[in-house]
Amino acid sequence: MAQPHSGNSTPKPTAWSPLRQPVFRALWIASVASNVGTWMHEVGAAWLMTSLASSPIMVALMQTATSLPIFLLALPAGALADIVDRRRLLIAAQLWMLVAAFLLGLLTLAGATTPWLLVGLTFTLGLGGAMTMPTWQAIVPELVPRSELVSAVTLGGLGFNLARAVGPALGGLIVAAAGAGSVFILNAVSFLGVVVVLYCWRRPARVSVLPAERMIGAMRSGLRYVRHAPALHAVLARSSLFILCGSALWALLPLLARRELGIGAVGYGVLLGCLGAGAITGGAALPAVRRAFTPDMLVVGASLLFAVVLAALATLRNFVPLCIVMFIGGMAWLTLLSSFNSCAQAAVPAWVRGRALAVYLLVFFGGSAVGSALWGTVALHSGIPAALLYAAMGLAAGLAVSVRYRLGELGAELTPSLHWPEPAVFFDPPPDRGPVLVTVEYRIDPLQSRDFVREMHVLRTVRLRDGATDWWLFSDAADPARFLECFLVESWVEHLRQHERVTKADIPVQERVRDFHIGAEPPRVSHLLYEYDMAPGRDMDNAY
Repeated sequence: MAQPHSGNSTPKPTAWSPLRQPVFRALWIASVASNVGTWMHEVGAAWLMTSLASSPIMVALMQTATSLPIFLLALPAGALADIVDRRRLLIAAQLWMLVAAFLLGLLTLAGATTPWLLVGLTFTLGLGGAMTMPTWQAIVPELVPRSELVSAVTLGGLGFNLARAVGPALGGLIVAAAGAGSVFILNAVSFLGVVVVLYCWRRPARVSVLPAERMIGAMRSGLRYVRHAPALHAVLARSSLFILCGSALWALLPLLARRELGIGAVGYGVLLGCLGAGAITGGAALPAVRRAFTPDMLVVGASLLFAVVLAALATLRNFVPLCIVMFIGGMAWLTLLSSFNSCAQAAVPAWVRGRALAVYLLVFFGGSAVGSALWGTVALHSGIPAALLYAAMGLAAGLAVSVRYRLGELGAELTPSLHWPEPAVFFDPPPDRGPVLVTVEYRIDPLQSRDFVREMHVLRTVRLRDGATDWWLFSDAADPARFLECFLVESWVEHLRQHERVTKADIPVQERVRDFHIGAEPPRVSHLLYEYDMAPGRDMDNAY
């Protein structure tokens, strides 16, 4: 997608470089407009519920209806994003939300909306949002060159913050002038722009001669990949610890503004505006900062800065310094979110990106929900300033995990290598035939056996991550030079998928293992199919 340039030098990416890509630019503009509509809808729905029901439980159920679909559908949505056309899935989800918002708007304008109907349609909208989130994240690397991935993720955060700044204010004005029903209708219209851009996008078709994965199997293979992906583990561990403590700002800021500062709704809005302005400024500067620091250094620095912001919120009571602090907090917040998001996207190949990002979103939103409840409870017993101070200390202490969980660079080449030869078989087994035991026999100098075993356990991670359910390495008691690697795969087609999943980044690992082999011939590979116990008279063909 990147445009060729004359000369030997490549221009350094800036914060706005991804906007040169036509599809990304159109989708970014459409998504900002759609997010503005979503924030307008949030204001209208909350206001309408306070008019329909005075019960705090019904008002609280609105937040539940918005967030619950994420926990129910994030992983299935991620699996769908990897096994069906992502463009069509996004169009379907956007149309689903368009219909739900339009129906709610019509019912509200007709005066027919009830509290439970409002909760139900809000939940319906949440289902569409849950289906959209991992898929939307997964298509970003398809829209921009790899060198501009961080900038693209940062622009996504900038667009979200712009929408969050404009949407509630605009929604409040429209609710006051024309009622909540008009806001719902406008939100429905806002989805149209995204649908049109997606419809016009000519996404390259995924080339594979293998049948698409089934939903349950795709979810299992996605979770298996996440379990055996150390680079993703680092992102999940670091982001969960950050959001667990960092969520204190969002959970306690409204109470801080009302009870501790006494600044009212206008002052609270100004503080949020300063946070958004800081996020926009930080996003513009992030590409330049990114060239000077590694992702790990950025996350450590921004985490410490955010911890200072929380401590300042706990101690300062002068409004102007607090505005400056919130501006700095916005810069740190966007830096952290962009770093985590871009590292998560760069840590996984295309075939599993939707599922891996779904797990990332689950961890992030789950950490936010748990953290908000935790710091609310601490504030109830110890006070708001103490809770903010404890959160700041927890954020600083949590950086100790950075010693073990270091964020990787964004340059790993995760495109398919396709260097595995076709399996040598006498006949083509049925795709569902299995399980399959794959064995690889090596001849190793006994003096190098310890180094070989150590390297093989690195390869073990690759095998398990790409589809193996079990892995073993055996040595021959009668021949110290003979080693046998064995790994089990669920089915024949799943093993064939392993051939497509091996990436260019895996080649050095396999080459280091092969360098230990001293046999005259390459390591011998065998594929063994499980044989079922056949009852007398049973049709052999139907056993498979």
